Amino acid sequence: MIRGTSVLKLRRALAWFIDFALVAAAAALLAVLTFHRIAALVTDVPSLATRGGLDLVTSRGDVVGASEHLGLSLWDQVVLDVEEAFGALVLATFLYQWACLALLGRTLGKGLLGLRVTPRLSRHALRRAAVTTVADVAVYALACVLLVEGRFVLSVLVWAIAVVLFLVNALTVVFPGRRSLADRLAGTSVVAVFRLGQSSPMGSVPQG
Repeated sequence: MIRGTSVLKLRRALAWFIDFALVAAAAALLAVLTFHRIAALVTDVPSLATRGGLDLVTSRGDVVGASEHLGLSLWDQVVLDVEEAFGALVLATFLYQWACLALLGRTLGKGLLGLRVTPRLSRHALRRAAVTTVADVAVYALACVLLVEGRFVLSVLVWAIAVVLFLVNALTVVFPGRRSLADRLAGTSVVAVFRLGQSSPMGSVPQG
């Protein structure tokens, strides 16, 4: 019985790693796209020359002030690009979780490990996807955005909250009932559809 429980926890952990690997892949893709956007911004010489000239004219010959204004303008655009990338990552994570749960009752990771989420109702899928996204990605993304904006102390505080929230969501699986924070708030459970190595479904085995 103890060995069976350990196997079930291992399957949930592996399913999470698979799903998080997809999130990490999306983050890497967004990072590359954002890098290219920023590179294009700072290497667009004609555009920079035009903006610099306009700043110089409107500053009435204040070269230092015009240069400072141009630098701040470029930095603001870089920060905006980074914030948009984090926002896109959070949205993509939520849509992945919600669509998979609402349509299939399982994410890719859970499907590969023979698990599914029950009940498969839209309101449960919505709540579970929202909590999972917040715990796994959204709060960390907020901490990174605050750091980019120069709010170091607040960023560290949000990072600490993100770590605690992640651990609370993950470690509750080992408690009686084996339900994560996302399961408890969404009113769902993760059950086994089949044992690993079987190609056909079996009676669902509760796993929390």
